[in-house]
Amino acid sequence: MRVGVHINRFDHPAGAPALGAELAAAGAAAEAAGVSWLSVMDHYFQMEFNGGAEDPMLEAYTTLSFLAAHTETVRLGALVTGVTYRHPGLLAKIATTLDVLSGGRATLGIGAAWYNREHEGLGVPFPPLAERFERLEETLRICLQMWDPAANGPFEGTHYRLAETLCVPAPVSRPHPEIMIGGSGEKKTLRLVARYGDACNLFATSPEEVTHKLDVLRGHCDTEGRDYDEIRKTVAYMGEPATEGDLEAFTRDITGYGKLGIDTVILAPRIDAPAEWIERFVAPAVERLAELD
Repeated sequence: MRVGVHINRFDHPAGAPALGAELAAAGAAAEAAGVSWLSVMDHYFQMEFNGGAEDPMLEAYTTLSFLAAHTETVRLGALVTGVTYRHPGLLAKIATTLDVLSGGRATLGIGAAWYNREHEGLGVPFPPLAERFERLEETLRICLQMWDPAANGPFEGTHYRLAETLCVPAPVSRPHPEIMIGGSGEKKTLRLVARYGDACNLFATSPEEVTHKLDVLRGHCDTEGRDYDEIRKTVAYMGEPATEGDLEAFTRDITGYGKLGIDTVILAPRIDAPAEWIERFVAPAVERLAELD
């Protein structure tokens, strides 16, 4: 298994002026540690479990572009973009720009959105869940159409209508930037993974729960005529051992996932200065997970 890092707090002890240098250092530390994935949270407001809406939150794709300029090899993405945050044509263009400027390292991480406070706070429509899933599927179709240079015509959906799906320059990634669909809903989310996703992201709740979710995904792949093995499987680990830097406890927590076909364990600690933590904890965690393979 490989290791990824998810940066989800931006309340550096020295304040906003220190964030640029801290993120640049985190990118350098991640690559030095052998990390394969680097992501940031995509929200307007900070989450309640991370301090709440009054705590700092950076715009995700601006931050990812900054990280692209300070890294060379690590894959970059949002974990994950809510479908309601940006019009799908604009989202495809943003993800394409990140892919072009990073030399083909962009992943479009996307989900159905859920945090109603930030929508209400900034006046962004927050439709019911069923409609958000409809919009998610249309957004996936729009992105794929925009990334197909032979399909520059209109898109006619229930919620979105585009006269021209032009996207120039095209992505550097072939055939297009990786699509990672986040969430574990068995009826809708995992079906969308089977139909459109190149990768999925589940929570590392327990090996037994993840095994069940992957079995559901396999069933959807059979229904869709999709090769299950084509889909990259990732889990987000938010356990206290990562935040506290307890390598032995982390190893015990994660060992059970080794035989499930999980490609990447994405560590999501609640820390405000990630660079030193990556050097101190993530670098040995990369070596430890390599030993488990």
